[in-house]
Amino acid sequence: MIDRAPANAIVIGNGVVGLNVALALQRRGTQVTIVAPDAPWRGASWGNAGHIAVEQVEPLASLATIRSVPKRLFSRGGALALPAGAIGAWLPFALRMLVAARPARFRRGKAALSALLATAIPAWRRVLEEAGASDLLRVDGHFVVWETPETAARGRAAWLAADTGTARVRDATAAELARLATLTRASIAGAVRFEGSGQITDPTALGEALTARFIERGGTFVHGRARMVERDGRVTLDNGSTHAAHIAVIAAGAASAELVAPLGLTAPLIAERGYHIEGDPGDWPADLPPVVFEDRSMIVTRFADRLRAASIVEFARIDTPPDPKKWARLRRHVAALGLPLREPVEPWIGARPTLPDYLPAIGRRGGVAYAFGHQHLGLTLSATTGEALAALLHGETPAVDLTPFDLGRFA
Repeated sequence: MIDRAPANAIVIGNGVVGLNVALALQRRGTQVTIVAPDAPWRGASWGNAGHIAVEQVEPLASLATIRSVPKRLFSRGGALALPAGAIGAWLPFALRMLVAARPARFRRGKAALSALLATAIPAWRRVLEEAGASDLLRVDGHFVVWETPETAARGRAAWLAADTGTARVRDATAAELARLATLTRASIAGAVRFEGSGQITDPTALGEALTARFIERGGTFVHGRARMVERDGRVTLDNGSTHAAHIAVIAAGAASAELVAPLGLTAPLIAERGYHIEGDPGDWPADLPPVVFEDRSMIVTRFADRLRAASIVEFARIDTPPDPKKWARLRRHVAALGLPLREPVEPWIGARPTLPDYLPAIGRRGGVAYAFGHQHLGLTLSATTGEALAALLHGETPAVDLTPFDLGRFA
């Protein structure tokens, strides 16, 4: 068993979840070392759309999602890619997802996810205020737009009827529609505006701010890949060195499953890969919230000096080579819309760590804790995950019940 107040901890992973866990432990007086194989912050923590998606309270493991699969396939113009060569990875995941989509389990998952998402923005405000970087969070909502009257009618009705948690959705005003129309050469047949969702204004600056705060509070980094984590909190790296602490926290994203397996924990993760392209923003307004072009399953976000277009849900192994056709599709969307994405345009691919029920894994076993599997909501939920897990490890009651996120659910 671990102490109620661990004096020191090792956090495996330097992404947005790992950094937030480390910072939350430091606030309670724990000395923290982060172990990670690379220094650059270039994974899914950096390459996402910057969207704080508190409206996404319904887990994607749902009967509605499953029914929509045929029309969403990449081969039919959609954003869902199921590569034939990766069937050994995505078919078992899909079967588990079918089980998780059963109505009773979906309702339980939605209740758990809703509770966690309700704490997301307040947690980010606390984290960024402490880091002296409050300006990196903008709670200004986002837009969803459609290009045809038919898709606008269906999409508007669906969103206005949906449960969106702490966010609210309304029709875009005439002034907002006129502004959106200036962004693209395509016609805008309809749009809604979400209020209460947010955006990180610069993911690079976010990583720098969190890292600087971690170091300022006495945190240290060990560059290496964790090979084994033992129940007593000892961590062995690829180079054979061993590091001991009162608690080891596995927050290694898509690489976490292999680390929890020797502990008797099942984590049926898949690397849900996303693609983006980005370049000079041209005249895209700096104060415009993210815009979702729903007909194209693409979100466009303006960061400090970049414009990013992101899309694609590709179920594959983490080491599967990128598919250039995905970037080409994004370029065609950008060109068709006439977006001011100027060369040189840079491509990116990253893996979202996803579990079949689309809930994260947050919990502990003895001297080992874990926080991973946040799928599309890693950026959104990382601050509140850090606070909740740190509270648990210090014998406090987390703000949210973590029982639904325990890996025991996959036993």
